[in-house]
Amino acid sequence: MARKKKGDLVNGWVCLDKPVGMGSTQAVSFVRRLFNAQKAGHAGTLDPMASGILPIALGEATKTVPYLMEADKVYRFTVRWGQRTASYDLEGEILEQDDLRPTEAEIREVLPQFIGEIEQAPPAFSAIKVDGQRAYDLAREGVEVELEARPVVVHDLTLERILSADEAEFLLHCGKGTYVRAIARDLALELGVLGVVSALRRERVGGFDINLSAGVEKLEDLRHRDAALDALLPVETALDDIPALPVTEDEATRLKQGREIPLSFSRTQTAEDALKIRSQSGKSEHGRTLWAHRDGDIVALGELRLGQFYPTRLINL
Repeated sequence: MARKKKGDLVNGWVCLDKPVGMGSTQAVSFVRRLFNAQKAGHAGTLDPMASGILPIALGEATKTVPYLMEADKVYRFTVRWGQRTASYDLEGEILEQDDLRPTEAEIREVLPQFIGEIEQAPPAFSAIKVDGQRAYDLAREGVEVELEARPVVVHDLTLERILSADEAEFLLHCGKGTYVRAIARDLALELGVLGVVSALRRERVGGFDINLSAGVEKLEDLRHRDAALDALLPVETALDDIPALPVTEDEATRLKQGREIPLSFSRTQTAEDALKIRSQSGKSEHGRTLWAHRDGDIVALGELRLGQFYPTRLINL
């Protein structure tokens, strides 16, 4: 006889505005306890020194995490000139300092080099695995880690304001796998100066932005008023760039049984057009994926193949 899972069956997303000092795992535990949820996970680690959007999935929403990992992100960050640290932020050991500072004109001149598809070597203090171990664990043990450069997409990088001679604030709109600390490192290198990230805030992850977010204090207040569910977002919030496929009640029943459904020529063509638009935006993963819904309620995720929709993940709400 199967053991009953601890907690309540809660399905949906929480758009947490994570405070500085809280780790991503700690944030997931906080939200899970808040909702007494059986299952929880997050989409995209956010360093303790950073604040901002950390989407946390509860229950059936955890099945949509892989689709959010590819989403575009927006970061607001500050670079402090004149320092180089092991981690390329203020938490790392200072390795070098100098008095060189770039001018506003010099900064604006080099920014176009960082827009488009660029090659970027992730920082050693990252979650990438090297021989089965996290790179940041190896780096903390003093092991020299050199990660190979790989292509990433930067949609836009703008200088927002000069805060002082020592610091400048930037806004970054990027694709999957882009490291802000690596952007700051390479920007400083191109300018011929030293630089580290001194402040970092994530303002958007896919369809999750500041307007949908709730901070720790707000969530605790909702819990005390027995209104925590007011902060819960629909499972499909994570699928804002995955094309939707409306289905009939009979088709929804068939999908819930794990069976494919045939689509008419016109429905197939509509779906193909939507998938083509998504592909042109640079999204390569889950290239044939659609999410099926009945009157707006998600039923399944699946793939379009030869005029038929095959369910790959059933969503049991």
